[in-house]
Amino acid sequence: QIQLVESGGGLVRTGDSLRLSCRATGTFFGSCATGWFRQAPGKEREFVAALSSSERTTDYADSVKGRFTISKDNANNTLYLQMNNLKPEDTAVYSCAAVWARYTDAVITTVDGYSYWGQGTQVTVSS
Repeated sequence: QIQLVESGGGLVRTGDSLRLSCRATGTFFGSCATGWFRQAPGKEREFVAALSSSERTTDYADSVKGRFTISKDNANNTLYLQMNNLKPEDTAVYSCAAVWARYTDAVITTVDGYSYWGQGTQVTVSS
């Protein structure tokens, strides 16, 4: 069992940066494929970024490529999302997700692919 807790959200201006953290409890987080998703008001949850369990492969939504970076610190059981050059359209509740995955380069970009979810952290970007 894994529990995920996000932090680092807030209110920022266009062009600013934020780093979201997702702290995991559980003994097998190091063997998980992980990802970040977001949900804006009135919209469905959408994929943002994914990292394979091998940590050799990443994938990003087209809307965030070149601006966001996903990374993981297994020693501290923490997943990160570095967000640079933020835009008003990035405003949403951001959630991290994880699923146990035998060492693989495959990334998971769908909501249904994940077993564990955090409660989310609000990111608001003003223009």
